[in-house]
Amino acid sequence: MNNFFTAYFGGKPYSCEPLQGSGSNRRYYRLKAEGRSCIGVIGTDARENKAFITLAGHFRSKGINVPQVYAVSEDGLAYIQEDLGDRLLSDEVAAALKDGGHRPETPLTDLLCRTMSLLPSIQFKGAEGLDFSVCYPQPAFDRRMIMFDLNYFKYCFLKPSGLEFDEVLLQDDFECLAQDLLKDCGNTFLYRDFNARNVMLRDGEPYFIDFQGGRRGPIYYDVASFVWQSRARYPQWLKAKMIDCYLEALKEYADIDRGVFDERLRLFVLFRTLQVLGAYGFRGLVEQKAQFVVSIVPALADLRELIKVPFESCPYLMSVLDALTRLPRFAQEASPEGTLEVKVCSFSYKKGIPCDMTGNGGGYVFDCRAVHNPGRYEPYKKLTGRDEPVIRFLEEDGEIKVFLDSVYALVDSHVGRYVRRGFSNLMICFGCTGGQHRSVYSAEHVAHHIKERYPDVRVRLIHREQNIDEVL
Repeated sequence: MNNFFTAYFGGKPYSCEPLQGSGSNRRYYRLKAEGRSCIGVIGTDARENKAFITLAGHFRSKGINVPQVYAVSEDGLAYIQEDLGDRLLSDEVAAALKDGGHRPETPLTDLLCRTMSLLPSIQFKGAEGLDFSVCYPQPAFDRRMIMFDLNYFKYCFLKPSGLEFDEVLLQDDFECLAQDLLKDCGNTFLYRDFNARNVMLRDGEPYFIDFQGGRRGPIYYDVASFVWQSRARYPQWLKAKMIDCYLEALKEYADIDRGVFDERLRLFVLFRTLQVLGAYGFRGLVEQKAQFVVSIVPALADLRELIKVPFESCPYLMSVLDALTRLPRFAQEASPEGTLEVKVCSFSYKKGIPCDMTGNGGGYVFDCRAVHNPGRYEPYKKLTGRDEPVIRFLEEDGEIKVFLDSVYALVDSHVGRYVRRGFSNLMICFGCTGGQHRSVYSAEHVAHHIKERYPDVRVRLIHREQNIDEVL
């Protein structure tokens, strides 16, 4: 990258600082020379780089705020672009949330509305004279892309959630949803990743980055993507304000019926929510990355609110989503300030270790499979560790008591320490083959043990495979 910089600018940079990347494989560097700073990018896909470089040049010719690309390597895998600084709109949003939430009439509200008012120019002016064949990985929003995203949701979120569903009926409704989404695609540019993380702020003005995944597509997608970004937790009044600003700016380019717009937008909010849940499922439930795990609960809250008015064309999907939003494993109630909440959970190893929805990732996972299993015997197969015959079997056998004596010693010291340090969350999980007998017994006894010993601790008992979630 240093040699590339020197070849273009005629002098060596005095520093080359690696920058934190996004979710892609691209690597970023800040290169500095006397009186100059720029960003060097090394990608792994020349086609993807070409899409960004071509779109950046086209957008700049239309007066859209995007970084200028100065130079491109011969193989197309590296390029140097304008340095827009380090201030991201998403950082401002995160700061507002940390400071108590979004408030009316603040500089951030103005920035969000300003960003939304610039979106129509990207969608309409950005599409003027654009050769969409350069778009990566495909030139247009189409049925195949929709099915990719819906199946991503199905395989990466719905199946790992443990919810049972009829794949044939679900596929029928996916087909109906795809048909509805494709009714009016238009000759406009779809940014695809239009959100606060891809908006940089320079001199108080929004600048747009990471649009290389854009293509021809409907205007509603990007509105849904920005306004219903779950992590941003925009309140309803702010969502309405941003949409009003967008529609006011849209008047310059198109005459849109507000009722039709709202109904079409709602459909794309559904699609976009399913799409991001697929991503959160893969990154959070599968890869166990905390920053994605904590986004699941607000995304499901958005989904729960959205389907209060069902989409009549896909009734089976509505029933599945309703059941999904009610799963105990995704419930997260706020504890009183200063109170430690201990979640004690039983589960089946066949369905995976439970996620800590707080994103803290702490606590214990105990394997109960070394204990004599009552589930191997016919009289106990339909019972659980809460039923008296199973309790009697385990206690008379005695192995479970020896196992739990060790658990109590560890858990007591941990809970006591967390209480003294003012921590708010701890998770203790017990797994066995089916999540029905040994793990349920263990979770029950440990939960009640903690509640008796630490009465001020909030103890939440979850038997995941039985869909039981209760506070002691």
